[in-house]
Amino acid sequence: MPALQNTEEFSRNELIERGWSALPAEYRIPAQRPSLEGAQAYCKRLTESHYENFHVASWFLPKRLRPHFESIYAYCRISDDLGDEVGNREQSLALLGLWGEQLDACYQRPEGSGASHPVFVALAATIAACDIPKEPFADLLTAFRQDQSVTRFDSMAEVLGYCRFSANPVGRLVLYASGYRDAERFRLSDFTCSALQLANFWQDVRVDYGKGRIYIPREDMDRFGVGEETIASARTTAEFRELLRYEVNETRKMFAAGAPLVGMVDRELAVDLDLFTRGGLEILNAIEAQDFDVLKARPAISKWRKVLLLTGALRDKFVLRRSGQKVAA
Repeated sequence: MPALQNTEEFSRNELIERGWSALPAEYRIPAQRPSLEGAQAYCKRLTESHYENFHVASWFLPKRLRPHFESIYAYCRISDDLGDEVGNREQSLALLGLWGEQLDACYQRPEGSGASHPVFVALAATIAACDIPKEPFADLLTAFRQDQSVTRFDSMAEVLGYCRFSANPVGRLVLYASGYRDAERFRLSDFTCSALQLANFWQDVRVDYGKGRIYIPREDMDRFGVGEETIASARTTAEFRELLRYEVNETRKMFAAGAPLVGMVDRELAVDLDLFTRGGLEILNAIEAQDFDVLKARPAISKWRKVLLLTGALRDKFVLRRSGQKVAA
C-alpha cells in the first residue's frame, strides 16, 4: 500500500509540474512565502495586466477596498486558467486540486499561514478583513472541475446550474467584500452574474465550440431546428439567428431582474455594478447588431462604445457625489 501511494503521489506531482509548464511562470507556487505587501502587489499586477475592464472599474472603488477586489480577481483569474488554459484534463484537475488545498489552508490555519502562493497570502487577509466564507471560492473550483468533463447541456436549467458555480459566486464575493451578506442582494446579484455569463456564452459560441463545448441548451437547439453541424460548419442559418435572438432576449430579462441591486448598495459599488451591467447589455446589442451571426465573427464592443460606457459611469459618480443619492434601479 505505501508503494502504491508513493506511485500515485509521484504521478500527481508529475501532472502538476506538466500543468504549470503550460501556464505563465508567475502562476507557480514560489519556494518562499511572500510578505503580505508582496502578495498584494502581485495581485495588483495580475489584475492590471490581465483584465483592463476590471482595472477601469476599480477606479470607482474606495481605495481601502481595492486590495480586496484585486486578491479576489487574482484568485478567479488563475483558477479559471488552471481549468481552461492547460490543455490537458488530468493536469488541470491535478492543479485545481492543489489550488483547492491552498484555499483550505486559508481557512484551516490562523490568517492563512499555511498558504504560500501570493494569491492566497493576499486572499487570507481579505477573508479575515471581510469575513468571507469559503463556499463561493470553493464553488468556482467546482465549476472549473466540471468544465473538464461536461461539454453539453440539455436544458437552460442545467446551464443556470452551471452558472450557479461559475458566475454567481463572483458577485457574492464582491458583495461580501463590500460589507453586504443578505439573501435579497445575493438573489439579485445571481441574476446579473448569470446574465453576464450567458451573454459571454452567446458571444463565444464559435470559440467555445473550438474548445469542445456548447452552452446553448439542446432543448432550445431542437426547438429551433438547429443541430451541432450548424455550429461546426460556422454556417449561420435563419434558424440559428432565431435561436440566438431568443437567447439574447431571455438574457436581457435576466439583466432587468437583477437591476434593482444597483439601488441597494453604496454609491461607489453602484457605479461599478452599473458599468458591468451596461457592458453585458452592450455585448447583447453587439450580437443583435450583426444579425445574431456569432459564427462568422465574434461580436465585440467597439472602443467608442467603451468610452461612452465609461463616460456614463463617470457622469453617474459625479452626480452621486453632488447629490449624495444612489444610482436609480
